[in-house]
Amino acid sequence: MTFNFGVLGAANITPMALLEPVSVHPLVNVHCVAARDPARAEAFAKKHNISRVHTDYQSVLDDPRVDAVYIPLPISEHAQWTLKALAAGKHVLCEKSMASNAAEALAMRDQATACNRVLMDAFHYRYHPLFDAAVEVIQTGEIGTVDHLDAVFQVKGPIPPDDIRRNYALAGGVLMDIGCYPVSWVRHLMQSEPVVTHARAVTDPEQVDVEMNATLNFEGGATAAIQGSMQADVDFKAVVEVVGSKGRMTLHNPLVPQLGHELIVTGRHGSRRATFGKRSSYAYQLDAFLGAVQRGLPLWTDAEDAVKQLTVIDACYQQSGLRLRGQ
Repeated sequence: MTFNFGVLGAANITPMALLEPVSVHPLVNVHCVAARDPARAEAFAKKHNISRVHTDYQSVLDDPRVDAVYIPLPISEHAQWTLKALAAGKHVLCEKSMASNAAEALAMRDQATACNRVLMDAFHYRYHPLFDAAVEVIQTGEIGTVDHLDAVFQVKGPIPPDDIRRNYALAGGVLMDIGCYPVSWVRHLMQSEPVVTHARAVTDPEQVDVEMNATLNFEGGATAAIQGSMQADVDFKAVVEVVGSKGRMTLHNPLVPQLGHELIVTGRHGSRRATFGKRSSYAYQLDAFLGAVQRGLPLWTDAEDAVKQLTVIDACYQQSGLRLRGQ
């Protein structure tokens, strides 16, 4: 039986994040889409061969053929539409950041539990073999005990003034959209939750961070420095460097490994470099989502993990003197 997705919005991320992985899966289909602008939804559906266009988001949730809903809306809209989708009996794949703040994520987690539905935070990178291999390096002690991690994700700015990432009301800010990856990278490499001891933001406009730097401390003494930036003077960079007592590890482009990546390790067994194929991280994410829905398999980025992730993000905003998103 075919598994059907409904899509809320006609976001630019949707083709790469969902439509392409679905297109090569014989038993999965994107059945319908809706957008605030019906003409945009019609054009999106025609371009991507989506058979049905609904007049509004609620109609997608009410469609009996829809098994799961993909939500790539502005972050400020994630909580309300996730809660409605879960209440309608749909599983949800929600783009990151899953919520505006930890309190919203907690409500979403509780709703998913109450409705017995899968809610997945769409950190696709976590399901790629590159990141699995990096976690194994740490867990096996190949570089000894971790002392420090540096995690950076920056994109070439400047971001246009009308971009949703520069709109506080839409839960904008570099930490929500870009810096959330370094936070997630270090959390998942360490497989523990840090304390945010310092954060510094560059804002433009007021309350909207275009650069965020934070220091995180993990139990056992390891520290991490994370940076997200979309300032005009930076170029694309997605790198994690881990320094251990017996060596070091570098991950080049853990963000979208299918576009080129490398794992470099110097440790107890000498030096090595490795790559892990060109299959899309989004394809691995789809596999994981279907495994959770159809076979009850666990997810690395489930709703509980999203609560922990947003707790760190909230702390970064508090330490930097900015308001939490959604307040």
